[in-house]
Parts: sequence; structure tokens; C-alpha cells
Amino acid sequence: MGAVRPWARLSEHALDFASADSAMGHAADFALGLALAQPARKVICLNGDGSMLMSLGTLVTIVASGATNLVLFVLQNDTYEVTGNQPVPGAGRVDYSAMARAAGFSRVHTFADTAAYEAALPSILQGAGPVCVTVKVEPGTETPLGRGPEQTAAYLRPSLAESARLLRRALVDPR
Repeated sequence: MGAVRPWARLSEHALDFASADSAMGHAADFALGLALAQPARKVICLNGDGSMLMSLGTLVTIVASGATNLVLFVLQNDTYEVTGNQPVPGAGRVDYSAMARAAGFSRVHTFADTAAYEAALPSILQGAGPVCVTVKVEPGTETPLGRGPEQTAAYLRPSLAESARLLRRALVDPR
């Protein structure tokens, strides 16, 4: 959830979608649904470590689905950032990449170094998935998410229902 606003500073593409404000723990589930519905598109999911802990079964479900177009990033800051940076259970001990391997992911990466991550990213995004990438990051200072015209992230301005409608329209647009 903490990646929603920072991502909006990097991209306002019509295919960017933030469901995190009303579906904590389910970004990876949603991304899997998109990957299965849109097999010709690469689907990239930015998921927090706290959210990943809430739905660990999704790792097994992703592999079992056979989706080959999904790249799941787990942003590990060991906190529930948007609720005040409380530590997630097992903070500092949980190995998300090991969990992904145990679930059956054959392409798994872990990064704590920016330069190594930047160098590997192009090859990570190429080829068949599913891919799980754990990126160790420092806790941020994001506050709880909301929706409405005052939001700085364009995809948080409309209601979730309207955002979903806009995403459906963008998915059928051939551009």
C-alpha cells in the first residue's frame, strides 16, 4: 500500500491501477486475475511485505494457475507503513523469496542493493514468469490512503468503481 502514491510520481499511465486503499492484502490476487484475463500482457504487481503476509496462499495459487506473464514485486520494509510503520510479524526474519521458491516459483530474486537491482531489472522483466522479486527498502512515511479529487495520485481521484471501469477501458484499447 505504501507504494501507491510514490508510483504515481513515476507514472500516470491508464493501465496503472491502485486497489490497495480498499483491498489490503489482495494486490497480488488482483494482479493474478489480470494476468489470467490478459495473457498477452505483462502484469507487474507492487505488493508490500505486510500485504504479502496477509495472503501468502496467493504465492501457491499464482504458480498453480500457470500464469506466465506475472511479475510480483514484494517491497520489504518490515512495516505496515500506511498505518504508522508498525512492524509486520516476523520483521527481519521472514524470507519472502524462500517462500516464493517453496510455493514453486522458478524465477526468484532478492535485492538490498540499488545498483544490483537496476542492473538485473531488464532481464527480470523479460522471459516467462511467474517471477517473484523481493526488494528490501527502508520504511517510508506514507499515510493512510483515501480516494477523492484532492488526492495527488491520479488513480486515487475517482472512486474504486470508476477506477475499475477506466482500467477495463484501458485494457481493451489496443494502444
